[in-house]
This record gives sequence, C-alpha cells and structure tokens, in this order.
Amino acid sequence: MISIDDFAKIEVKVGLVTNVADQEGSEKLIKLKVDFGEDDKRTIFTAVRTLGYTPDYFLNKKWLFVTNLEPKKIMGEESQGMILAVDGDDKPVFVAPVEEVAIGAKLR
Repeated sequence: MISIDDFAKIEVKVGLVTNVADQEGSEKLIKLKVDFGEDDKRTIFTAVRTLGYTPDYFLNKKWLFVTNLEPKKIMGEESQGMILAVDGDDKPVFVAPVEEVAIGAKLR
C-alpha cells in the first residue's frame, strides 16, 4: 500500500502522439514523439511491436503518459516517460481520455 502523498508524486498527463516509427534495430520497440503542450515535446518508447501494435495505432491520438519518471537510455536514445496501459486478455490496452481534453492536462 502507498499513501495518497506517494500517489500524488506521480505526474500523469495527456499527450498527443505527433510522430511515430518502428525503432530501427529492434523487433519490439516503437518510438513515439509526444506533444504535451507549452513547448514540452518528448520521445517515449514502447515495446509492443511483437504484440501486434503498429505505429499507425498511436499516431495523432491522445494517450495518458507518466511524465516525471527518470529518463532511460534505450538503444542510444533517451525515453522521457511511459505510456500507460492496462492488462487486456492477450495484450496491453492503452489508456486514452474518453472525452476531449487539452494536451498537457494532468491527472487529478
């Protein structure tokens, strides 16, 4: 169990995927370019190609991302966040807002 104070440390924002590509040299990785508004654009990797996801699935859509994780070097590039997903029957299901919200909107 964690306290509400611990949970409040996690920053979750709505991001718009503006560019996406299979990561060259990897069978699993997809590289997302994500816009969080106010000049906050980031690269975020997700390892779901072998699960049937393609770049087109993510492109021009809004998703929820954890944005205050320490960056991680992946294949020589920095991943600057994490896209959120829940367990589906046979693969992850990515989390997106069901109503229109601004990019950069924070989970509260």
